[in-house]
Amino acid sequence: MLGLEYFKFADVWSPVFLAVMLLITAGYLVLTGPLNEKFGQGKPVSAGKKVLFVLGMGVLYMAQGGPVELLGHMMFSFHMISMALSYLVAPPLLMLGLPEWIWRGVSSFLGKGPLRRLKFLTHPVVAAVVFNGLFSFYHLPVVHDYVMLHFGIHRLYYIVLFIAAVLMWWTLVKPLPAHGDAQGLKKMGFIFLNMVLLTPACGLIIFAPETLYATYSDPVVWSKAMGYCIPGDTSMLLDRFGGPEFFGYLEPRIDQQVGGILMKFIQEIIFASMLAYVFFQWYRQENREEEDEQLPDDLKLNQI
Repeated sequence: MLGLEYFKFADVWSPVFLAVMLLITAGYLVLTGPLNEKFGQGKPVSAGKKVLFVLGMGVLYMAQGGPVELLGHMMFSFHMISMALSYLVAPPLLMLGLPEWIWRGVSSFLGKGPLRRLKFLTHPVVAAVVFNGLFSFYHLPVVHDYVMLHFGIHRLYYIVLFIAAVLMWWTLVKPLPAHGDAQGLKKMGFIFLNMVLLTPACGLIIFAPETLYATYSDPVVWSKAMGYCIPGDTSMLLDRFGGPEFFGYLEPRIDQQVGGILMKFIQEIIFASMLAYVFFQWYRQENREEEDEQLPDDLKLNQI
């Protein structure tokens, strides 16, 4: 399916990465289960939180170690699906799945050392600019092709981008309510800001008159980039398949446009849904406050 049948099980499913993700998930279940009374002051972690965390780990694995990762090295559209799952879907699921006592421990640890000087990165506007800036910078053709060919930088950049995504989601998810400053209209403005900031990068990709990335159009560059997913000499891919067009269901430029559209569409769906949710929460809060203000006058009228 989509060319996955031509690759080994280890190439498609990344067993080492899968083992790491399973170990982290098992550690989480132990901490929030048998050890929760010791560290969580007896407050149980709901089944819903556990489901969200496990789901987030599953999404992250599929995007960074499963079939989507391999397909993302052959088709740009799948690359963008991988990016959306990694930074727009997985982070909020994982953050919502962690109990408050874990977040307090992390916050306390980061607040004591030199990292406390980076607290400004949690400011909503700064976090939005940093994440969307890093994402847009990565998708400049020369930067993207360089990162895809240098695997150490590739891993480092993806880790930094994931941390930036967590900081961006911090204001929206509010894992520690006391630290969430944005409310109502401010939070809606922050959501809208994120929707706008990603538009230029997606527009560049969608409306480009030609293919931008050698990773998906130059067979030699593609075969080298595939070394991130496949161990050993990847030059044999050229003899066997000729290039990435063997797997593409669309010509490279159309595939590139589809990738940009998918990224923007997924982002719009997620943030538009959150925008609607925050608006109705804010609207209900405003009405409740107005009713509370009117209540004393009503009582006075009833007493006359």
